[in-house]
Amino acid sequence: AKQLGVDILSITYLQAPEAVFPAASEDVEKVYRELLKSHKSQNIGIFGSSAGGLLTAQSMAWLGSKKVPLPGAVGIFCASADARWAGDSWYWQKAMKGLSSPPTLDERFYYGDHPLNDPMMSPIESDAILAKFPPTLLLSATRAGEMSAAVNTHRLLVRNRVDAELHMWDGLN
Repeated sequence: AKQLGVDILSITYLQAPEAVFPAASEDVEKVYRELLKSHKSQNIGIFGSSAGGLLTAQSMAWLGSKKVPLPGAVGIFCASADARWAGDSWYWQKAMKGLSSPPTLDERFYYGDHPLNDPMMSPIESDAILAKFPPTLLLSATRAGEMSAAVNTHRLLVRNRVDAELHMWDGLN
């Protein structure tokens, strides 16, 4: 960031069990609106990894629903735009980690009884939402539980004519 002359802002957002959905998206909105006071939306990028990567996707849906101009780019790292983390990689990667059953979703405490197929929670459920995403970079790996969901997110973004790139690393999890 220093070599490029770019400022980085890291935020702490509300998490379970103290907070439930959509508290984290609301936190991102508050910070983003403050940034818009001094920066043009196209000069802001939002990215996150793992739960923060999913939150990045959810924030695009959330900000769009609030009619806030979206940032110039987003990065969804080690995650997807699907709160269910759907796909077969979630199941076959268990053996690689010595598990006898799939990992559990710790996010269930944050989501509570909210339906995981709500487009505010899983933006892949809405082509209209995905079509508004800014240029998007997705990162995953061939041994990662989110790999299938990340590939599917990329496929759906491209189908909706979003400038999206998927970078996959072999052998990492």
